[in-house]
Amino acid sequence: MANPQQSSVRPPKVAVCIAPGSEEMEVINTVDILIRAGMQVTIASVAEDGALAMKGSQGITLTADCPLVEIADEPFDCVVLPGGLPGAEYLRDSTLTVEFIKQHKYDGKLVAAICAAPAVVLEHHQLYPDALMTAHPAFVNRIPEHRRREGRRVMFDVNNNLLTSQAPGTSQEFALEIITLLLGKATTAKVAEPMVMWPSMSYDVLGKS
Repeated sequence: MANPQQSSVRPPKVAVCIAPGSEEMEVINTVDILIRAGMQVTIASVAEDGALAMKGSQGITLTADCPLVEIADEPFDCVVLPGGLPGAEYLRDSTLTVEFIKQHKYDGKLVAAICAAPAVVLEHHQLYPDALMTAHPAFVNRIPEHRRREGRRVMFDVNNNLLTSQAPGTSQEFALEIITLLLGKATTAKVAEPMVMWPSMSYDVLGKS
């Protein structure tokens, strides 16, 4: 688990991998909220042709900062994998993306996957064979019963430093939990309060328990 005190040295670096068909809410909500927390966020394109602009799952144009290949050797504090189809399938079929995830897992960094990505990417490649995970209801059955937590909107497996979440509607909670894990609950509360997110967020996530 990342050390919240790292913020005194530099802001956490987060890589958000996107592909044609990525779920827009999961990309935009996550990036926006992490930037509000002061994180250094890089949106990396996994498109086969290296394109930076691409249509998401709902037809909205998403724009990356760079192709993943340009930052593949850089260390990040967190790697984010949005869902959506066919976006999650692009991530699954990208050898570079899978190796990027493996390297950050090996380095003990946080990996955060939402919606279809936990099942379609992580479970497909058995990247976290012992991890507890949640995922979108349409995909959660691909995770073995003894490891899936289908009733959890956001699930953090501390033993694997893996965060998973269910769907576009849980993307705000997902982003806030990333903040909690990298910067601590106090920062999460500071970000959430002016956004008027209190009524829908759990007190535990917001550090008010």
